[in-house]
Amino acid sequence: MSKKTASMMSHIRGDIFGGVTAAIIALPLALAFGVASGAGPIAGLYGAIAVGFFAALLGGTPSQVSGPTGPMTVVMGAVVAIHASNLQEAFTIVVMGGAIQILFGVLKLGRFINYTPYSVVSGFMSGIGVIIILIETLPFFGLPIASGGPLGAISHWRDIPAQMNFEALTIASLSLGMIIFWPKRLQFLFPAPLAALIVGTLLAVFYLPTAPIIGEVPTGLPTIHMPTISLGHFQEFIQPALILALLGSIDSLLTSLVADSITRTRHNSDRELIGQGIGNMVAGLIGGIPGAGATMRTVVNVRAGGRTKLSGMLHSIILLALVLGLGPLAAHIPHAVLAGILMKVGWDIIDWNHLKHITHAPREKVFVMLVTLFLTIFVDLITAVAVGLILASFITARWMGEEELQGIQPITQDSFDTLSEVEAAIMQEHGNRIGMVSLEGRFSYASARDFASRAGGFRAGYQVMIYDFSKTTKIDTSAAIAIQELLENAVQNCEACFVCGLNGAARDALRKLGALDALPKGHVRRRREKALEMAAKILSRKTD
Repeated sequence: MSKKTASMMSHIRGDIFGGVTAAIIALPLALAFGVASGAGPIAGLYGAIAVGFFAALLGGTPSQVSGPTGPMTVVMGAVVAIHASNLQEAFTIVVMGGAIQILFGVLKLGRFINYTPYSVVSGFMSGIGVIIILIETLPFFGLPIASGGPLGAISHWRDIPAQMNFEALTIASLSLGMIIFWPKRLQFLFPAPLAALIVGTLLAVFYLPTAPIIGEVPTGLPTIHMPTISLGHFQEFIQPALILALLGSIDSLLTSLVADSITRTRHNSDRELIGQGIGNMVAGLIGGIPGAGATMRTVVNVRAGGRTKLSGMLHSIILLALVLGLGPLAAHIPHAVLAGILMKVGWDIIDWNHLKHITHAPREKVFVMLVTLFLTIFVDLITAVAVGLILASFITARWMGEEELQGIQPITQDSFDTLSEVEAAIMQEHGNRIGMVSLEGRFSYASARDFASRAGGFRAGYQVMIYDFSKTTKIDTSAAIAIQELLENAVQNCEACFVCGLNGAARDALRKLGALDALPKGHVRRRREKALEMAAKILSRKTD
């Protein structure tokens, strides 16, 4: 057998083992996420099958395993709650979310989604983890899930002492304990969530029969749910669809980065978004909940040997086979065991690593994270992300502005060694009357507000001003307007004003926006030496 054939066989074996292992982990999670979403356990399985298969087949991260995730389930739960009387509308929103993801990929926006600040990602991921825990507190004690999200769950906590089902609490506590303390050496062969699912279900069937169970679960192939979109509903549907698309994209691409770091490969962001979008569209069409790249299932798949698309596709095929005959068995699964599993899922989603360093992290970043966290839990995800991004951009603009303003420096006698001999001689002779300011780096909206006052502050006492742009790389519109104000003030308050060294993008930006129009003809020079010679002539004529 050749080395190439042996390597291919090794990859196939790894993909098969990885796909089987990922399916074993995905089964209890898909059921749990389906129930938590309000669409039912079979919707969780359908979502895992559709997203898992098509994202693997058409996506850009070969080793990634996709399916329902905590963040996507939280959003879907809110969608189902609003459209509970007509689930067709809820699944239409899922289809629209998938279509938006495809659009993101076609427009090649994948790399920009990766630019989401970590403080915002940490805040909404931690918020989603808290939401899952809060929502699952009621079924953990044997009560039905309350409407109204986390606030609805909190409002029903007062009912727990009177309505608590001790058998459900026993099952939930045991399930949670098994997942937390399951030996690591067994995790690879028999994942803790599946062990908890089996043990909890057997307890409910044989020893604790009063614990609430899932009940009848449909089996067989899904029916098609054709989207129902009208102009009247489009505006109502587009916002939650956009939330699903953004969250699913961020969740998937973050997981892709994890897969890259383990496999030493590089994913295709835009192709991954297209694959995820197609998977979510199919999920909506067959009545499944939306999904994204699942970090835990992806890591397990890779560690089990999965490296190609085959593993993710096989994971979905195994789940499909189970769906065709799983109904009678899944009907006996208690809600409490799913609550125990999801409690651990919610706990793991919380960004504890960032939270434990919160006292040492920059205060501005902590503020953004906490605001995003709070809004995620108590308002809604799109408001949380929008506000988080705005706050983060303000903070980033502030330090960018401070950094850019450091590039505005006067050329004094201490820095004459940076000049040519001719330039230094002119400055030695007229240095008390010629002011020269070097502008180094890029200048943007971040520094525009203080640009004119900073650069203009070096003008006092000089008869001629020279602004040297030879080390300027880029200038945006806001900075160009600030430079125009600077030059107009210099022309009005000095004998003469020169600009030198402009080239490339910086020159084009100032010329196109008319920022140099205030200067007399000939006062924009390519070389600094020429600007100094002209300044010296003007001063000499004035002296004569």
